Amino acid sequence: MFTPEINRRSWLSAAAVSLVGLQGKLQSAQPAAPGQWPCWRGPTRDGHCSHMAWPKTLQGLKKSWTVALGDSYSGPITCTKHVYTTQTLDAQFETLTALNIESGETVWERKWAGALSVPFFAKSNGDWIRSTPACDGHRIVVGGIRDVFACFECETGNELWRIDFNAKLGSELPTFGCVCSPLIDGADLYVQAGGGVRKLNMDSGELIWVALEDGGGMNGSAFSSPVIAELHGVRQLIVQTRTMLAGLDLQTGNPLWTREVAAFRGMNILTPTVWNNGVFTSSYGGKSELIAFSPTADQWKTDVVWAGKAEAYMSSPIVVADHLYLHLRNQRTCCIDLNSGEEVWRTTPFGKYWSMITNGEQILALDENGELLLVECNPEKFTANDRTQISAEPSWAHLALAGNQLFVRRQRGLDAYIWNG
Repeated sequence: MFTPEINRRSWLSAAAVSLVGLQGKLQSAQPAAPGQWPCWRGPTRDGHCSHMAWPKTLQGLKKSWTVALGDSYSGPITCTKHVYTTQTLDAQFETLTALNIESGETVWERKWAGALSVPFFAKSNGDWIRSTPACDGHRIVVGGIRDVFACFECETGNELWRIDFNAKLGSELPTFGCVCSPLIDGADLYVQAGGGVRKLNMDSGELIWVALEDGGGMNGSAFSSPVIAELHGVRQLIVQTRTMLAGLDLQTGNPLWTREVAAFRGMNILTPTVWNNGVFTSSYGGKSELIAFSPTADQWKTDVVWAGKAEAYMSSPIVVADHLYLHLRNQRTCCIDLNSGEEVWRTTPFGKYWSMITNGEQILALDENGELLLVECNPEKFTANDRTQISAEPSWAHLALAGNQLFVRRQRGLDAYIWNG
């Protein structure tokens, strides 16, 4: 019988063996040039940018250009000399636009039919594109709200392939729209769409395997995005469906392990967070948990290291050393000691959502109301070094930071800033 306290002691003892203390770290799935932001939550999909000193205030933040666009929740990404963004137009079409990173001038734009009306109780979350594109330096993949994924050449915008999961496979359209942001890993592409987790060939769009099929529709279609990490020396795809966490074999899609995660109406939204050979998650209507793994001959054993009462909503956390910074369902932000699960501080309310980027010393956090905060990575107390209203429009898209250029995708536009000390 599993005993949480005994398991916690053995877990911490094993963790102490590591001099680095960050085993099982997320891996960069595609090479990124210095100062690039090529996919969801950055090069390693965990909100970390290359370590560099940031100013202690936001006073040096100056807008360099702005572009008006249609509605979007997709985060902007950067690759080589372009910044890419999406939009929904006239409730009929979606586009992917490549802009010159220095001037904001349109380099190319591609448009396709794509629109979906979400249920009335979710209307406040919009009827427009959600998925953040991914780029490998030569090709860019984008997912539309109706489970259509397409691949284009970065420089020219030439379409290389397209797949409509609903038309090709007969899966139900995702009731709340496709949310998953694609993951490129060399010649492979991973998405949670079309009623399951799917691996595709990056060159052709050919389907290679499908795992954890849920059929899509109202009760399927994941809200999370996958990551690749190494746990106990095994490189694997880690996904969160609406009902479970799972680690999948990259070659076959076979589950190495699965773990049920409770949540209200399947609202498991966070990107899985890997730390010290374990995985952290938190859900709306559930709780926060750190899951430990023990590889066996047939399937890995999973155990809860610790569980806490903190309930996340849509904001994926930031991990710095052995502390986790998490924005919660009740609009507060907390700091959790990952060794013990102890919540060491909690703030008063902010917005409903934070997108967060860190350099390991500070966190840039943008809420959905357009307020930008600069917060210390301080496990002792919450310290906001600065805050400023950066947008009057809703700003649910994730921030992107490329060198000293900050990109903010508000609901109906994209703004570029230079951030100097």
